[in-house]
Amino acid sequence: MTERIRPHLGRFGVWRGASQVTPDLAVELEGLGYGTLWLGGSPSGDLLQAEELIEATTTLTLGTSIVNMWKDDAHTVAASFARIEGRYPGRFLLGVGAGHREATQEYARPYETLASYVDVLLGDGVPAGSLVLAALGPRVLHLAAERTAGAIPYLVTPQHTRLARKILGPGPLLAPEQKVVLEDDPERARAIGRPRVQHPYLGLVNYTSNLRRLGWGDEDLGGGGSDALIDALAVHGSGDEVAARLGEHFDAGADHVAVQLLAESDAGLIDGYEYLARVLGL
Repeated sequence: MTERIRPHLGRFGVWRGASQVTPDLAVELEGLGYGTLWLGGSPSGDLLQAEELIEATTTLTLGTSIVNMWKDDAHTVAASFARIEGRYPGRFLLGVGAGHREATQEYARPYETLASYVDVLLGDGVPAGSLVLAALGPRVLHLAAERTAGAIPYLVTPQHTRLARKILGPGPLLAPEQKVVLEDDPERARAIGRPRVQHPYLGLVNYTSNLRRLGWGDEDLGGGGSDALIDALAVHGSGDEVAARLGEHFDAGADHVAVQLLAESDAGLIDGYEYLARVLGL
């Protein structure tokens, strides 16, 4: 079923916080050749924003990264999916996940709750081929492989992509997110990337636990993140250097990479994505 999805996603997509996305931005990114726009954070389960962005564009795929299972009722989300699929078949990919225990008072038994949430979505008619999970650890990666189209890991490295591919097997979709800073100077690049990694991600146990599984220790996770960790999670360099770093995810087994471009301000965001699109050959 994932063979049908991959061409629609394109090789590269853009990850952007839902509150920072407008129809005009979606139109511009589509024009630059990006295949998918991922709505980050916890976009509303009514999916009205995703529908608005699909309506504004022609071929762009919209994905959620992610609808938070603690925030939105699964029956409501399934009905929202059906509405979009009825109007724009094949242009929406529903990404769901467990969010973070630090932000959710009700957080308990996340794996079991997520598995039940997936059951409801599938039972209400969401096709497995249109559903992906925010999976980091082995249990949720197995769930993604067995019940959905695949996984959309966030804040990961090519090392995680390689391990995730081994767990998923060859069939399921694997679409990691990768932060990028288009800056040659390492110190300036880290000054941009470190705050975006440190807050909130180095304070969230699901991410730090995953990074520990990959071999990062206390010295890397403390103090805003070691230089090595920041360089891995927010890759920097010239356009060609960044393209090579993104290519490492594909070498490790990714089907698609969601690029989150970081900059000192949003003023040059589109220029940065335009430059990167040229380098990537979009």
